[in-house]
Amino acid sequence: MTKARWIRIFRYVASIEGWSYVVLLFVAMPLKYWAEMDAGVTLAGRVHGGLFIAYIATLFGAAGLGGLSSERVNWALLASLLPFGTFLHDPYLKREEQDLRGLQQEV
Repeated sequence: MTKARWIRIFRYVASIEGWSYVVLLFVAMPLKYWAEMDAGVTLAGRVHGGLFIAYIATLFGAAGLGGLSSERVNWALLASLLPFGTFLHDPYLKREEQDLRGLQQEV
């Protein structure tokens, strides 16, 4: 698998994880506290937890095998903690992916 492909996979997982975080914070949590529907947080929390583990695993895959810089890894870790952080971080990852694809086509 190419280095750019690792970053593409990470971007895909990051997007899904980001949406799960948004659903947890802005859908499930309000339902829990305003409508007393605890099941939403339980389900959304489990899904988000699994996706967060996948996020971390693919992040380290992209770092180790995809050549993602340590600075970009640190930003990705910070982005994972902030609502909409993964979406704000994506253009930087996309640029790195495109740079790698350009290098691969030149070789």
